[in-house]
Amino acid sequence: MSKLGLIIRREYLAKVRNKSFVIMTFLSPILMVGMVVLIAYLTKVNDSDKRVIAILNESSYFENDFKITPSTSYVSFKDLDLEKAMDSTSNMGFYGLLHIPESNSLLDAAENSSFYTKDTPSTSVIDIIEDVFQERIREVKLEELGVSSAQYADMRNQYEIRTATFTGKVNVKGINEIKAIIGGGFGYMIMMFIIIYGGFVMRSVIEEKTSRVIEVIISSVKPFQLMLGKILGNSLAGITQFAIWIISAGLLMSALVVFLDLDPSGFSNAAAMPGGGVNSLAPNPAADNATLQRYAEELFQIPWLMLICFFVVYFLLGYLIYSSIYAAIGAAVDNETDTQQFIFPIILPLMLAIYVGFF
Repeated sequence: MSKLGLIIRREYLAKVRNKSFVIMTFLSPILMVGMVVLIAYLTKVNDSDKRVIAILNESSYFENDFKITPSTSYVSFKDLDLEKAMDSTSNMGFYGLLHIPESNSLLDAAENSSFYTKDTPSTSVIDIIEDVFQERIREVKLEELGVSSAQYADMRNQYEIRTATFTGKVNVKGINEIKAIIGGGFGYMIMMFIIIYGGFVMRSVIEEKTSRVIEVIISSVKPFQLMLGKILGNSLAGITQFAIWIISAGLLMSALVVFLDLDPSGFSNAAAMPGGGVNSLAPNPAADNATLQRYAEELFQIPWLMLICFFVVYFLLGYLIYSSIYAAIGAAVDNETDTQQFIFPIILPLMLAIYVGFF
């Protein structure tokens, strides 16, 4: 076996036999899958948690304006004063109490209304209540100007301009953002691999320099062979760890979905906020299906093969360049503490690369 092969084998075996490497190789997928499952579980709990709001309406306005939504329902109190209504709301475990005082005008009733809760209320709930007041006030003011309720409802219809290319191909909204997320995701993967495993090369150089093993090695091999062997050995260890992460995380996620009967849609909806406008327009299934089909067509037209090939090329070249820089930093310092002042200038171009990837 050549000297370069021996160095690569030594670096690879030294890394994969390290206790911390073995522990994190098998512990990281469990932590990642556990985090995803926790997010999905909290999303499911949040979606099923319906807030009940009590309404004490002492005025003649807003009688039928508060509509039940998937996340909010309403209970009306009658013939109670404010103090008793607050006690009843608290004892019944309702989310809050909306008090609309008696007033001679709708605007005064809205301005003097109050919402009482045990703790600071959710922003989404406040938005729902405020939207009801705003819509009703706007409708009344337009009626005073001669605009009927039907005309006002027609005015509120959303308008979307049709976009197309010069060849007549219909465009869809948000596809550029999806492409930006894909580009940024690939850039983030490169950055994380370089930061994690480039640091391995740097620490390996520092350890051998501190123990003076490198002085013995340099007497037998060329410096270029030593540096290349360290870079390739650590990169192979990193690829091995990444492959184990992907396979084990995929198997573990599949097992949890099957045995725990989890809904995979909760993973993609983890960031969704409950609530929404009480006067939102009804969905159009046919239009939604056509839009989804156009999104799928746009995604399939992305040159995935070329994208993956360029990703691999830039991934390898970027790792070789930055690993060499990390190795140079390790050779220039005496301990790992001194390397911190050199890390920030290296990470800056990587952060810029992720930003560029969004375009």
